Amino acid sequence: MARGEGVKKIGDLFSVYRDRLFAPQGAVIDVFREVIEDLINVDIQKDSVSFNTYTKTIQLSVGGPLKTEILLRKEEILAHIKARLPGKNPPTNIL
Repeated sequence: MARGEGVKKIGDLFSVYRDRLFAPQGAVIDVFREVIEDLINVDIQKDSVSFNTYTKTIQLSVGGPLKTEILLRKEEILAHIKARLPGKNPPTNIL
């Protein structure tokens, strides 16, 4: 925008950062735990969940029946996480 072309909106000034920044690992893990609590009514310990920002994968180390239930509802869980996390880099897979 050249000088004198008008007023820019404040939200437009931060669009570069909004498009490039990844959600921090801790935020993704917290949102994942909240979604599991809401949908399945089970509290997962924070140290049982890890998130890789480059592969966008959530990795679980929980018991078999619980992990099976989470994997059966994977698409629904990922949709809820995507709705709660701002930005373009929500998780895409659960292992």
